[in-house]
Amino acid sequence: MIVDDNPDLIYIVKEGLERLDASFEVIGASSGKECFELLKQQPHPDIILLDIMMPEMNGWDIFSHLQTEKEWEHIPIVFLTAKTDDLSKGLGSYASTDYICKPFQLNELKQRIDEIIGRKQHE
Repeated sequence: MIVDDNPDLIYIVKEGLERLDASFEVIGASSGKECFELLKQQPHPDIILLDIMMPEMNGWDIFSHLQTEKEWEHIPIVFLTAKTDDLSKGLGSYASTDYICKPFQLNELKQRIDEIIGRKQHE
């Protein structure tokens, strides 16, 4: 799942990852509210790519809410964001599974997702 208020980015990530690997199914959510609604309706994603700078509910708030719900706390969260300041990168890297700055390369994104899912399967 990718949660980002930019529909173009959701489209690029979805189409790009699904073309790189046919086993990928990427679900997009444009807000925290939509993210939570989708999580309640369908099987949980293997990973959530989460933007930080979004209106209404920012990525930090979404992350905090995900961590307080027993059914969602196990889902790896990767911040995928344009926030490149040292404080955000430090806190994001510490709190989440990974922190990827925009712009990014789709091949690198896929590789990092594969690594996270591979580690999760070995736990």
